[in-house]
Amino acid sequence: MDGTVRIVTTEARPTAVVARSTTWADFPSVWRGMLDEVYAFLRQGGVAQKGHNVMLYRDDVPNVEVGVEVTGPFPASGRVVPSVLPAGAAAMTVHRGPYAGLDRAHRAVRDWCGAHGHVLSGLRWEVYGDWHEDPAELETEVYWLLA
Repeated sequence: MDGTVRIVTTEARPTAVVARSTTWADFPSVWRGMLDEVYAFLRQGGVAQKGHNVMLYRDDVPNVEVGVEVTGPFPASGRVVPSVLPAGAAAMTVHRGPYAGLDRAHRAVRDWCGAHGHVLSGLRWEVYGDWHEDPAELETEVYWLLA
């Protein structure tokens, strides 16, 4: 993680996702299947990919959406539904390194916001950069929408 947290204005970005209510204990074993469903849908030509893999956490249950940035809206197909990454003011940082360290990036954003008087809405998301075999080269953007 580069450690820099900043406030950005995000634009709404359409996504194709599978949404699910799960537990933090179960989430590591279910997210891959959720993402596989989205990619199977994309291969059928329902909508074109226009970006990276994403995970949107609506709350602490977690109610989560796992999917891919796409070109625009589309009709739902099975469990794959259209959604959107939110627009608005958000605190963000870039995590560099293995995904196992993403919790530190989220904690850094929460701590920074608390220290600077920013109130978080609870809605947060990750945008995964291009895949690299070397985990040290992975980059993930971490966003928390401000209240």
